[in-house]
Amino acid sequence: MFPKLHNHLHKSAIRARAEVLRGAGAMKMAYSSLLHRYERLYERALEEGNAGKARFFALQCAGLLRKLASEELQFSHYYLKLAEDWERKAENVEVDVKKRSNGVERLITTSNVTWEDVGGLKEAKKLLAQAVGMTMAKVPGNFKPWKGILLFGPPGTGKTLLAKALAGSMKATFIGVKVSDVLSKYFGESSKIASSIYALARQKAPSVVFIDEFDALAMKRSSMEDAGRRLLGTILAEMDGFQDSGGVITLASTNAPWDLDEAMLSRFPLRIYVPLPDEEGAREIFAIHLRGLPLRVTLESLARVAVRRLYSGREIANACTFAVLHMLEEMNPELSDPLKVGSIAGKELTIRPLEAKDFRYAFKRVKSPIRKELLKKYERWAREYGV
Repeated sequence: MFPKLHNHLHKSAIRARAEVLRGAGAMKMAYSSLLHRYERLYERALEEGNAGKARFFALQCAGLLRKLASEELQFSHYYLKLAEDWERKAENVEVDVKKRSNGVERLITTSNVTWEDVGGLKEAKKLLAQAVGMTMAKVPGNFKPWKGILLFGPPGTGKTLLAKALAGSMKATFIGVKVSDVLSKYFGESSKIASSIYALARQKAPSVVFIDEFDALAMKRSSMEDAGRRLLGTILAEMDGFQDSGGVITLASTNAPWDLDEAMLSRFPLRIYVPLPDEEGAREIFAIHLRGLPLRVTLESLARVAVRRLYSGREIANACTFAVLHMLEEMNPELSDPLKVGSIAGKELTIRPLEAKDFRYAFKRVKSPIRKELLKKYERWAREYGV
């Protein structure tokens, strides 16, 4: 009888101890969950530039850790050290807010480029101006303007130039973000920087967040690295978060729209195709780059050659540079002589009108990377997904 009683008491003691341990474990999990929540709120307050709020949540973290130290005596030293770290963060919160603010505010861009500096692309300019104008204006009823705009097309067609023209022509805060810079300069903190960018955009609304090299970030998720995936997730969350707040628009550019994540396409309902220039657009681009130079060749004839050779705006600009260089070398032979080139410093170069031979020289040296097959691929994607 006594051995049975002893076994019963032993099992009861084990069960009781297990209950206590389960209770302690549940309490520890509750503290851990609360601590993570306070940490997130602290980070969000820093991103918003709210020092008072950030200090409050830092002290909440410290308080929780001190409570854990009093209840988990075997780990008290570890918890107390963490608590002291959070108390130091609370003391230095003003400095941390200022550091983040200064880093992100450097991304605010001013531009001297206007719509007149962008040759051709009339439809793209019109759609872009309409979308941003509606975001800045008071619109009637429940009408909600687009919050995400995607510029897509072959490289060199003027997507970034359109963004710069937007910055120079509209009275909106313009925040330019290059994906490669964010991922390299802020390695490990890129998602926090993205949140800070959107916090600044909301603070300075109306504003435009321009994400260049978007295809480097928003490829199919299976091919992305962790840092890019986290940054993309943050941008998605931020775009969804301010859908109803108004005043902020995200403008992104890509050379490879077919590689974009399907979820991202839904966030960019206005997808504007930025194609190679037609003859009218090419003529305008030549006129911009040859402004102030005498010509013995028509812009129309140059435009026809550029379109036939599948030139983008960038190739047209390069052709103009080569043509001018050819003319200058002919009129100033010392430019080609390494021994004499130093003598022309500050000297006004001799010029003559640009002729057909200068552009023949240029066209031989400038080759388009675009092939007709690739152009057809862009056109198919534009028909299926573009506006």
